[in-house]
Amino acid sequence: MGVLPARPYKPRDKAKVESGVLLVERWIVAALRHRKFFSLAELNQAIRELLTQLNRRPFRKRPGCRASLFQELDRPALGPLPQERYEFHQWATARVNIDYHVDFERHYYSVPYMLTGQMVDIRATLTTVEIFHRGERVASHLRSYHPYKATTVNEHRPKSHQQHLAWPPSRLLHWAETVGPATAQLFTEILQSKPHPEMGYRSCLGILRLGQRYSNERLEAAAVRAVSTGACSYRRVKSILERGLDRQPVDTPIARPPLEHSNLRGAFYFDPSQTPRVQ
Repeated sequence: MGVLPARPYKPRDKAKVESGVLLVERWIVAALRHRKFFSLAELNQAIRELLTQLNRRPFRKRPGCRASLFQELDRPALGPLPQERYEFHQWATARVNIDYHVDFERHYYSVPYMLTGQMVDIRATLTTVEIFHRGERVASHLRSYHPYKATTVNEHRPKSHQQHLAWPPSRLLHWAETVGPATAQLFTEILQSKPHPEMGYRSCLGILRLGQRYSNERLEAAAVRAVSTGACSYRRVKSILERGLDRQPVDTPIARPPLEHSNLRGAFYFDPSQTPRVQ
């Protein structure tokens, strides 16, 4: 079929449509212009009655009417309405990460681990996220709007992680040890904070990429601050480096003796029985 869009302000481009609008204005809108309606249901009922009369009005130059043509031509060609209402959906493409998750709007959805490194298509609606590989659906999840969280199906995980021998936790920790002990501790904290170590690979690899932009000394200093403050994540380490906080000393709490001042109230102020006795 060919699509020929009508030009704006050119009613002759769609003469059939314009003539239908004119017909409705004359036989329905004009007929109701002097009537007053006090509910939408009452107005719809009046329109429905006039519409039925208009469709049964005989043609002038051909036999039949619009209602008879509908019964003869259109009704036999009609199909049943879909069982489910139409849902607007979005399409996107993504590459499966080594943790067998794909990123869609900052949330991570799992796919079968065999697809690690493969390109997949993502179809998302308001309630579901479907993932396709070469036209075949391989995963379906309830859509989540929590950023930087993961939705994982147990069946998508490998039984013994045989497909991830190239990226075991020991390899990540070995690389972190070449930077410094604080970086190794940071990686350990990230991997141990996840239900499964591979779910922390994404953060560790992100920190690994930061090592390409910053020196090992700065990365180690950022790891010291991140571990001491509990900010063990890729985003927080990146923020520390971008803001230059790694160059500032880490504040450690100093144990100080209690203050003694004449205006400070002790326990005896509230409990007279504890008032110190004067010898």
